[in-house]
Amino acid sequence: MITYALIFAMGCFGLGLLMNLWLIIHGPGRADRVLALDTMVINMIALLILYGTLEGTGVYYEAAMLIAMVGFVSTVAYCRFVLRGDIIE
Repeated sequence: MITYALIFAMGCFGLGLLMNLWLIIHGPGRADRVLALDTMVINMIALLILYGTLEGTGVYYEAAMLIAMVGFVSTVAYCRFVLRGDIIE
């Protein structure tokens, strides 16, 4: 039963990824695109955690942690670029 719940949750997060991709392409403003990109990172982390639970291995948890760190840094860098025009002062 838990297998079906995990597959359903993975499908929902996959659909969320596709919706975020659509918002990145057709977003009305730059701020909306930054938020969609950050939400894509969160959905990707959730997919990795769910897949790690489905497979029963801990490797995917470490990959999710790495993506979380890279996603945070990239979101901050992109926001600084949008606001100031450069990343490093």
